[in-house]
Order: sequence, then C-alpha cells, then structure tokens
Amino acid sequence: MVQGTTKSGFSYKITDDRLNNMELLDALTDMDMGNTAAMSTVLKLMLTPEQKKALYDHLRTPGGTVPIEAVAETLQEIFEENRAAKN
Repeated sequence: MVQGTTKSGFSYKITDDRLNNMELLDALTDMDMGNTAAMSTVLKLMLTPEQKKALYDHLRTPGGTVPIEAVAETLQEIFEENRAAKN
C-alpha cells in the first residue's frame, strides 16, 4: 500500500492490488504517449470511487469545476512521492 498527503493537503491510500494491475499500466502508458483522456481511466483504477470524489472535491474551484491540470499535477506528485520513498 502507498499512502501520503500531497502538498495541497489531499490524503490518499492506494492498495497494492490497485497498483499491481496491468490495466493501470496500460492507462499510464497511454497517458505517457500523450493521451490525456487516459487520466480518467488511471484515476478509476488507482482510487476508490470515494477517493476519486474526495480528490475532485479537494481540487474543485469556487466556480465548481475540477481543473484537468490540477488533477494531472496531483497524480504526478503521488507517483513522484512514492517513487522517492521506494529508493
């Protein structure tokens, strides 16, 4: 399991079975290849529905939208933080 809190204050816990998933790797590869829409699949595979809602609520602007860039930055931070923890 990986867990932590982002700089903006979002707390997350991601179970090993969610991370050890070939479909997640496929979606991450799609994102790496420039398919921004794959980010939605990554979120569904990594986070529980409750965690995804909490992330969106955490990042929601006063106008009610969830900025794509903020979600991308949060995902990147989660991966970088946990990569550093493994080293």
